Amino acid sequence: MHTNDGGHVATAVAALSARSYELAGDEYSRAAWRVLAEPRDSQSPFAADERGYVGVAVQYLVTSAICYRIAGHDSRATHRGVEGVAVARDLQHALSQPVQQACLDELVADCRVAGGLDGVAAAYETAADAYRAASDSIESPQAVATTPLFEAAATPIKQLARSLADGEIAIKWEDLHGSDPAAAGDFLAHRPRYKHQRFQGLLQGAIDEGFLAAPRGTTEYATDHHRCPGCGSTDVNWFADSVLCLRCSRSTEPV
Repeated sequence: MHTNDGGHVATAVAALSARSYELAGDEYSRAAWRVLAEPRDSQSPFAADERGYVGVAVQYLVTSAICYRIAGHDSRATHRGVEGVAVARDLQHALSQPVQQACLDELVADCRVAGGLDGVAAAYETAADAYRAASDSIESPQAVATTPLFEAAATPIKQLARSLADGEIAIKWEDLHGSDPAAAGDFLAHRPRYKHQRFQGLLQGAIDEGFLAAPRGTTEYATDHHRCPGCGSTDVNWFADSVLCLRCSRSTEPV
């Protein structure tokens, strides 16, 4: 899911490992703005794109708001949430497929949660209704759900869930999606319904813990070459330029 983030995501992840959540929020914001300027080389953010790469920018705005909430800067999180709502709605002019517009509605609701805005329940219901209305236009909901736009909408809640699950995958594909892909609208409408049930609680849990895990990258368990200086784990998570402890997301060191 490569986009032109200008290296700011790597810096944000390094900040997460250092528990510098305001800095991480700043860097995720900068990553969002870079992606909005040019999602991929020579790609306009205002052009139709069946993969929806520009939607990754909204993911970064959501994650930025989460970081600010954990850092105790609620007003900054609110600003980022409001920004994300505006961006997601504007992107509906370019990403004009009905199912993409439904996903952007889902991201609007995520921005409301992350930013501490009101109207969360109504926003998720709007997204669920939009998925059901788009049902007849969706040939393969499984394929749609693996595009960058849809992965961008799934990543923040997965990252929050990992933060409260010792770094393990805590939200799986089958949790987010319905049981019958033949009913495409209901299959995808399960996403906003599930998020309405879980997102706010997971965010509050991360705020209470004062911890947001780094995104999950390439992992290796019980290594003989790295040990976390913080918790002693030998389980490793490689993400961007960082070699991190899978458990506590601190920088881990070779032994």
